Amino acid sequence: MHTETEPRGPHRLPHFLVIGAMKCATTTLHEQLARQPGLSMSRPKEPNFFSDDDRYARGLGWYASCFDGAGPSDLRGESSTHYTKRPNHPNTLGRMVRALPRVKLIYVMRHPIDRLVSHYFHEVTVGRVSGGLEDAVEEHPELIDYGRYAMQVAPYLEAYGPSAVLPVFFDRLAQRPDDELARIGRFLGAPGPMAWDHGLRPQNVGRERLRHDPLRNAIVRLPVLTGLRRRCLPRAWADRLKSHWKVKDTPPTVPPALRERLARAFDPDLERLGAMLGVPLDCASFREKTSGRPLSWARPGGRVRA
Repeated sequence: MHTETEPRGPHRLPHFLVIGAMKCATTTLHEQLARQPGLSMSRPKEPNFFSDDDRYARGLGWYASCFDGAGPSDLRGESSTHYTKRPNHPNTLGRMVRALPRVKLIYVMRHPIDRLVSHYFHEVTVGRVSGGLEDAVEEHPELIDYGRYAMQVAPYLEAYGPSAVLPVFFDRLAQRPDDELARIGRFLGAPGPMAWDHGLRPQNVGRERLRHDPLRNAIVRLPVLTGLRRRCLPRAWADRLKSHWKVKDTPPTVPPALRERLARAFDPDLERLGAMLGVPLDCASFREKTSGRPLSWARPGGRVRA
């Protein structure tokens, strides 16, 4: 475990973080930012350094190594959605403030019910959740908690101030990517204009993911089998096997009764988020209100409680 006296290597630590939310196009945004001149994004994409105890125990030297590919004048960034997964990672903010007292933060939000469905579908495909959507909502409170955006972002606003936290919305990012990327560039102080790469496919899409399968995992992870596979298996056969393991399902449709129940769960938090942004928000109006003009913090000083 590192200590507070360990050298921090500020020349290699990030200038900005994409802090979430999960399943809100953060991977796509990360890859788009990585394509911009003067910016360098971490590898791996999600170090999860401040949130995950095992990563934090590796020390700031390990964290700094995630930015080894950056040029001396590059703006360095990373994208870890675990940073807005309260209450599961309670130590995140304190650790972050100690190491990065002046970092800039980008928080991406999506209609909370859409985010929940995508999150559920992700967990099913990787084998962490089984059963139907309604049962999962009852058994896994994080499906709702991670979409309570006001609750998640309020501590960052209090710790860093509103000028250091940029609210970004999924629908506007999808509909006007060039405008939103330019806005992000201005927020970051990018050295030049930023241009969205329209040839890059959306990243981390559920239907492009490989479903959980013990046999495939064994083939991928065993070094001997990996070497044989790479040397002996023709590419066409490998692609055919990969397609066999690809997710064939589609995200579930939310039944009307469950949608109403989820709206009742999310609307109080959206009301608080709307007060912070100076615009009325609830599940019914979320897409309309967040896909139009860019929103900024209107009442960032207000305390928002879980």
